[in-house]
Amino acid sequence: MTRVQLTDAEWEFIEPYLPVGAFGPYPQRLRAQFAGVVWRFRTGAPWREMPGEFGAWPTVHNRFRQWRDAGVFAALLEGMIAEAAKRGAVDLSLVSVDSTTARAHHDAAGMHLDPDVLAALEKAAAEEEQARKKGAARRNKTGRTPQTTPSGSGAGACGPGTGSG
Repeated sequence: MTRVQLTDAEWEFIEPYLPVGAFGPYPQRLRAQFAGVVWRFRTGAPWREMPGEFGAWPTVHNRFRQWRDAGVFAALLEGMIAEAAKRGAVDLSLVSVDSTTARAHHDAAGMHLDPDVLAALEKAAAEEEQARKKGAARRNKTGRTPQTTPSGSGAGACGPGTGSG
């Protein structure tokens, strides 16, 4: 037995959590397919690199998706926790909370700015906004936005490199 295969005791625990197919029980390869899913997540390898001993990788992948959508893995985890609790082997000090980072505005973190620095920042922002509005007004007055083109690249351009002289 390789280290990726399930023991008989592990399989006896897992098998009742797997759903029965629409036309009856799944094929006998069910244990190998479940072991293939375990192998894939243990190794982190792509599905296409799955060894043939677990079955065809598309079949194992489809089976994984069916189990995921049916909530098999969540139910299996709850069952494992319940079994561990029955045995007195639950240590809640090992429970972890998701450590996702959420960025917040600097005010939310308690950052305090000197009033003079804050006034200078606000003044600079107001001046930048005024310059932006002034540029927009200038463009609106002429009806077009001024553009520069590299020499010789415009249509009908006259000058060196255009072949018209």
